[in-house]
Amino acid sequence: MAAISRLPMPIQETYEWQYDGACRGVDPEIFFSPDAERGPRRRAREAAAKALCAVCPVIQQCRDHALTVREPYGTWGGLTINERDQLLRETA
Repeated sequence: MAAISRLPMPIQETYEWQYDGACRGVDPEIFFSPDAERGPRRRAREAAAKALCAVCPVIQQCRDHALTVREPYGTWGGLTINERDQLLRETA
């Protein structure tokens, strides 16, 4: 779970960018790894998620959200959890 203390205020305007996401209406399984998923299957799923993110009009808002709250799972803003962790370490 994301760090609750880092979540923005529960105000609708804070989350309105999500209405414009390319992922809206897409099966969330594309963005989140099932238990024990490894290797080529995981890379293929992550590539599919990133392809959707690449054409998303709110990719930057999504990425900013994931980095701010330190989303611990899934692909957000075109970045996997490992990529987000790496980015956070580099900017720390």
